[in-house]
Amino acid sequence: MVTKLKKVSPAKKASAAAPKTGMPLANSVKDSAQQIWQAGLGAFNKAQTEGTKAFEALVKEGVSFQRKTQSAAEEKITEATQKMSSMASDISSKASGQWDKLENIFEDRVAKALNKLGVPSAKDINALIARIDALNASVQKLTPTKAKPTAKPGPATATKPAIKKTTTKVPTKRAAVKPAAKKASTPATQVNPE
Repeated sequence: MVTKLKKVSPAKKASAAAPKTGMPLANSVKDSAQQIWQAGLGAFNKAQTEGTKAFEALVKEGVSFQRKTQSAAEEKITEATQKMSSMASDISSKASGQWDKLENIFEDRVAKALNKLGVPSAKDINALIARIDALNASVQKLTPTKAKPTAKPGPATATKPAIKKTTTKVPTKRAAVKPAAKKASTPATQVNPE
């Protein structure tokens, strides 16, 4: 069967556990507990003062690390920006080269089409103008220069002739415009002036 245990008071426990020699054991336990408590307070105080110092040191290290990472990030951003700008300039130069090629191809094809239709090019027109100028110069050399008639002095009492007013009829209908003559089927550069 179950037997009940009696409650033992703490004083009886201490006296039962303590040897019969007396109080020196209780005093040593008390002194040890006091020393442990004081060591804990000293550790807490030391941790508090050194913890503040350690925290401040960690903050300083964090600031220096942040500066280093920011400068490294800025360097990387600058490097990436330079690479992107060089790539953009390469692409734009290639694109402009392609546009120039495309423009030349387009101009050549339009010139060929106009040539097939018999439309003279600007080069052909400039050549014709040069030939016309040369022909005008040679015609000017061949024709003698006419002397301008000089006015004969008349009597001093001569009067100006009276101006006669004339009226002209304005046609109500405009004259029909004749269609322009067809151009020659041969290009203008093949015309022989001689």
